[in-house]
Amino acid sequence: MSAPRANPAIPSVSSASVSSVPVSSVPVSPASVSPAPVSPAPVSPVLAEVVRSGFVEGHHRGSLVLLAADGSVERAVGDVTAPIFPRSSNKPMQAAGVLRAGLELTGERLALAAASHSGETFHLDLVRKMLADHGLSATQLQCPPDLPLDPTEAETYLAAGAVRDRVTMNCSGKHAAMLAVCALRGWPLDSYLDPGHPLQQLIHTVVEEAAGEPVAAVGTDGCGAPLMAITLTGLARAFRSFVLAAPGSAERRVADAMRAHPEYVAGTRRPDTWLMREVPGALSKMGAEAVQAVALPDGRALAFKIDDGGGRALGPVLGRALALLGVDAPVASRIGRAPLLGGAREVGEVRAAF
Repeated sequence: MSAPRANPAIPSVSSASVSSVPVSSVPVSPASVSPAPVSPAPVSPVLAEVVRSGFVEGHHRGSLVLLAADGSVERAVGDVTAPIFPRSSNKPMQAAGVLRAGLELTGERLALAAASHSGETFHLDLVRKMLADHGLSATQLQCPPDLPLDPTEAETYLAAGAVRDRVTMNCSGKHAAMLAVCALRGWPLDSYLDPGHPLQQLIHTVVEEAAGEPVAAVGTDGCGAPLMAITLTGLARAFRSFVLAAPGSAERRVADAMRAHPEYVAGTRRPDTWLMREVPGALSKMGAEAVQAVALPDGRALAFKIDDGGGRALGPVLGRALALLGVDAPVASRIGRAPLLGGAREVGEVRAAF
């Protein structure tokens, strides 16, 4: 085979001339540069598996922390020191901030201020009363219009010809309390959700004090309120601090109101309600994207997050975590049960895997 012919359009370059050119002056095509290696993000362990007809068809990964009564970490699954958005599990801290700002709330009203309510009639009626008591109207709420959170309530609501409303949104109790304290203090009403607002700055402080760590980031929650990121360990510490707080303190008042009126924190068909009713002294609050925090009256506590936000895994993981925490009550099994259906009959389950 003959040697390849030189392309006359490309001038020849001697090896000597190439070696004499400084490397820094040679243009480099971006395509020729290998990207710096990127360390893969750590993979969270499996907290729950989806089993259908005896076949494991899926997994839910996440992280979980259990605290002993003395506050030490008894068990950690996954990374419990990385910040997360606790979503509505931050609501007890937000309610405590409202109290610290000077609003007098007790009983059902205080529980509703810390709620992700189901949108049942008694929830909606009390939100409207809370607003009216302070000369406020539903039009001043800055949470988005929504349907009731509970599916059964949503069907009834729609069947009655009703439409999405701000009062019906599950965070409306919190927003009503925030507006009320702003009206009381003479703080701006139209900017009560601004992270720089005096109320939100106070809540920021409450979150850091309760968690025992600085807020890692501030975002915007689904309801529009500022959302403070803390670690799962910090979230468990925060709930522990509320149940152990001195009687009469803002934190203890929130914990006591939630435990005395759990149906206002959640609803009649919700795990938070069941747990606080059936385990004496338990404080429980879920958050969107499958976040959950619980504290027991002796200081034991837990917090977890499912990475993919799969709500169907929340119950099984919570049930298992409660058992590991030493909760021996039928409600733990009830919460942990998550059957899968096929042809309108039970053919499998979502079950804890740790």
